[in-house]
Amino acid sequence: MRMRPRLAALALAILTLTTAPASAGPVLLISIDGLRPGDVIEADRRGLRLPNLRRLASEGAHASGVVGVLPSVTYPSHATLLTGASPARSGIVGNTTFDPLAINQGGWDWYAEDIGVPTLWDGARAQGLSVGNVHWPVSVGANSITWNLPQIWRTGHADDEKLLRALATPGLLADMQTRLGPYARGIDEDIAGDETRGRFAVDMIRTRKPGLTTVYLTACDHYQHLYGPGAPEAHAVIERIDTVVGRLVEAARAAIPGVTVAVVSDHGFAPTTTEANLFRPFIDAGLITLDPAGKISGWEAMPWNSGGSIAVVLARPGDAALTAKVRALLDDQRRRPGGFVARVIDRAGIDRMGGNPDAQFYVDLKPGFLAGNFEGAATPVTRPARYKGMHGYFPDMPAMRSTFIVAGPGIAAGRDLGEIDMRAIAPTLARVLGFRLDSAESPALDIGLAPAAE
Repeated sequence: MRMRPRLAALALAILTLTTAPASAGPVLLISIDGLRPGDVIEADRRGLRLPNLRRLASEGAHASGVVGVLPSVTYPSHATLLTGASPARSGIVGNTTFDPLAINQGGWDWYAEDIGVPTLWDGARAQGLSVGNVHWPVSVGANSITWNLPQIWRTGHADDEKLLRALATPGLLADMQTRLGPYARGIDEDIAGDETRGRFAVDMIRTRKPGLTTVYLTACDHYQHLYGPGAPEAHAVIERIDTVVGRLVEAARAAIPGVTVAVVSDHGFAPTTTEANLFRPFIDAGLITLDPAGKISGWEAMPWNSGGSIAVVLARPGDAALTAKVRALLDDQRRRPGGFVARVIDRAGIDRMGGNPDAQFYVDLKPGFLAGNFEGAATPVTRPARYKGMHGYFPDMPAMRSTFIVAGPGIAAGRDLGEIDMRAIAPTLARVLGFRLDSAESPALDIGLAPAAE
């Protein structure tokens, strides 16, 4: 039930390039997972010391907030940041694959071939630019990346390093490790892992000088899940990430003349207290069947969790009786006093929001709730949350706003772009790189570039 695989040749064939020699230039794109815009804009008031991020915002343009996509989780958002397309068109509709019988052992959407539209990586290579990547989501097998350290893991076992070495650009990891020591394992979301990846990205910038470099840092998200948004532990990590950003910017500006630096995040964060589980009512209604060991043996309707929201996939989407049964169950959950369902949208609503085309319904949870996982025959309806912070809610929730900062030659200093659409970021960076990303669903932003960049 996954979407069309991406063929690199086809993607490049539908990419329209508009060269702008007078203003085209290299780009360093840094993603800080879960960075809330207010943590930068209101850093002093919140007690955060972020000199590097604050300096970038004053040197260039920034958004007061970025309205994301459905669902507001890491992998779909990062695909949108690369393509300007909603999940329905990018092909990346969740962090994890749809796996109702749990045969994929927790597999994520790691593979770039599943992105169904052109990316910034594709456009840069078509322009003759080299491309470097450190840990960006959905980057495994991205043919347009010249030097690729993709994000991949399986178990956290030492064999994960062998897996990465096999999937990275041949010889790249071994070469870098001779200078830098061990690289962080893909499953490592701690701040020390980010600092290690930052060192490898600095080395890649200094030694390879890519025309486009993408770097992904994950600890801000990890610590907000564990401790909640605004927690002292999360603030301490954001300050350490700011230092990593400063080193990346310093290296890029020294090694790559005329570089534009963009900082993005994929979503915001909301505090949580309770896990809410749709598996329980689906099991009780006979929509999911279990074997004697409590494992799923069959299904007619299946929740596909995305943090603060849940896609619902039907085994027979054209079955009117099944659709009505599931709709009635979800409406009942929504009407329950003290319940956890904020709203339910159907296929037409999902289409309007650019969400998962395989889902028949999408459930938005109330603030404070996050989607619970299947736990066998004893799966509860609710339980205390395993995390103190979550994202994934419908993108119109103000707490889901994410970050965009861009600074470089020709970009207006101190410009407040207001609230923007996430789908506008990729075409804006494409324009800086010197081409037009026609498959993007939103026009490029006015960041003050000279007319030659139009």
